[in-house]
Amino acid sequence: MSDCESERLPPVLGQLFADGADGSEGGGETGEGVVRRLSVELPPGDVVWPDPGYAQLAVRRRPAFWLSEVAVSGEYWARLRAQHERSGLWPVLLEDSVQPWSAGQIAPDTAGQIDNYHAAAFMAEVWSDWIARANLDQLELLDPFGPECPGPAPSGRLAADPGVVADWYAGLVAERRTPLGLVAVERGADALAVMGWQGALNHNEWMVPLAAVVRSWEDRFGVRVVGMGFNTLDLSVAAPPTTSEHALHVAAEHWTFCPDSIIQGAGNLIDYAEQIKGRNAWSFWWD
Repeated sequence: MSDCESERLPPVLGQLFADGADGSEGGGETGEGVVRRLSVELPPGDVVWPDPGYAQLAVRRRPAFWLSEVAVSGEYWARLRAQHERSGLWPVLLEDSVQPWSAGQIAPDTAGQIDNYHAAAFMAEVWSDWIARANLDQLELLDPFGPECPGPAPSGRLAADPGVVADWYAGLVAERRTPLGLVAVERGADALAVMGWQGALNHNEWMVPLAAVVRSWEDRFGVRVVGMGFNTLDLSVAAPPTTSEHALHVAAEHWTFCPDSIIQGAGNLIDYAEQIKGRNAWSFWWD
């Protein structure tokens, strides 16, 4: 067997792609004639299908992702991340819990849906909706912006290669002894929608707009999706804000993305901004 043949995707992974191309003879090429390859041996695992009784929003007739049966190391995650371009699979370190992963408590969507949403529009909508319901005392939370949404923050300046920073952070997240998910996406941000993750359900009923925000962060801050939990999200950041002013603007974005991180954490944007200034990792959790 040649090296090329041994690197073809296992057939089980081909189920994750819309074209079903797994790299096997006669079915290895995508519609563009590209053969997907993976030279990393997989641990025991299998694909995860949405539970029909849970995935009210499920629109696909294929598995949402592949899930390992055992925990993996950060180094292993990094090897898979480095092969994303040729395999079409993005690795995600998953919280070690039956729910929602192996239980299929997921509602997968298509990556194409994300194209219909934009970070600026989502931010403005969340901001205006909250202002409409808030009392005067609550407005202090959003100082110094108040009722006027500042819009997305300017891009950060890359301090390192985003892949290198992601590999570093994966080493930290993997210390929790997490299993691995593999999802067929062109960019990591799309995993939020394609995997059917429902971690922010109490904040936003549909994960697609949140995936659009993370796409924007990938472009502006060198963000990479590293891990997910039942109601958590772990991102590496290669171009974080390095001044208090910039961090405050980014903090406003974080508030619309995940209010609980500020309301049940620092308590206001100003203090939260100091917590994220210069940090190469952003972690979110939704109550």
